[in-house]
Amino acid sequence: MIGLFNDCFPPIMDGVSLTTQNYAHWLNKKTGNVCVVTPSAPDAKDDEAYPIYRYSSIPIPMRKPYRLGFPRIDWPFHARIQKLSFELVHAHCPFSSGALAMRIAREQQVPVVATFHSKYRADFERAIPSRMLVDYLIRKVIRFYEAADEVWIPQPAVEETLREYGYKGRVEVVDNGNDFAGKFPVEELRKEFRKKLGIRPGEFMFLFVGQHIWEKNLGFLLDALSRLGDVPFRMFFVGSGYAAEEMKQKTAGLGLNAKVTFVGSVVKREELMRYYVAADLFLFPSLYDNAPLVVREAAALHTPSVLIADSTASEIISPSVNGFLSANSVEAYADCLRDIIRTPALMQRVGEEASCTIARSWEDVAGEVYDRYSRLMKRKQSWS
Repeated sequence: MIGLFNDCFPPIMDGVSLTTQNYAHWLNKKTGNVCVVTPSAPDAKDDEAYPIYRYSSIPIPMRKPYRLGFPRIDWPFHARIQKLSFELVHAHCPFSSGALAMRIAREQQVPVVATFHSKYRADFERAIPSRMLVDYLIRKVIRFYEAADEVWIPQPAVEETLREYGYKGRVEVVDNGNDFAGKFPVEELRKEFRKKLGIRPGEFMFLFVGQHIWEKNLGFLLDALSRLGDVPFRMFFVGSGYAAEEMKQKTAGLGLNAKVTFVGSVVKREELMRYYVAADLFLFPSLYDNAPLVVREAAALHTPSVLIADSTASEIISPSVNGFLSANSVEAYADCLRDIIRTPALMQRVGEEASCTIARSWEDVAGEVYDRYSRLMKRKQSWS
């Protein structure tokens, strides 16, 4: 059994949750021998073709809808998980599920892969006022990755963050995939859904998909939009998070209510696809994210993204080739948007190139992942 461990899984949605889900789906199709281990969550249906083992959890204050898991005290869960024989475990986070993956790997003497997805220091600093405690927690995170047989990162620039945290070991770059990669009647879908959303001729549609948290620079984005009074546009925010209500208040304060729509969470992938395909530009000014799936999803549907130059997320962007980059100021970002929409032919060409160069299918990624797993398992057996 290959075990995929993460602290969130659908119905709780974010990039790492979606990554874990796609790993499980495609590896199960390939091997039929995969399970997911994750905290419990309200409304979880768990009707996938592979088993999902959940342990007790409680809500995390100020981080809705995330959960804090307690696998150590969930005895019925332990009784189920101890019956499983693992060949390899893959931890997608260093917290409750990651610690559990490490313990199982030691007990069963199997290899453990750990992927570094997120900038944990930013999360700690928002919630914890003590610099000493934040530094202690970062050291714990690094000890976790140092204990893994392999450490994976989703794109090369993420290595810089790991090194800043103090990690000195090797890393392997393993791309994230995209479940929208492939052939879609983009223009036909675009016209249909723009009409449904009420986008008028000559009006530009901007889109953001992701957690509604201030770390993603969403206050910056709203301020930039407020400087586009001369531009006919509609902005759609898809997602949820602790900052959602404050974002709505800021939107009203900036006089943007007529132009900005908060959609809320969109769980159905087909519906989310329609937002991507309808948009002219995907706006992602985050300095917090490492390798956001949402930029790849937008690219798969020919929608170019506008990111901040020199951000970790922007590494995959060649300016005005497969995306757009702005300097890190509100004024520069607003000017960048204004310049882009003045050149619709360039915008279309960049979107097409993004679909060719950024979007890779999860099926393809899963094939690479399984090959890496197989090599690691063989090496581990030769060490024993």
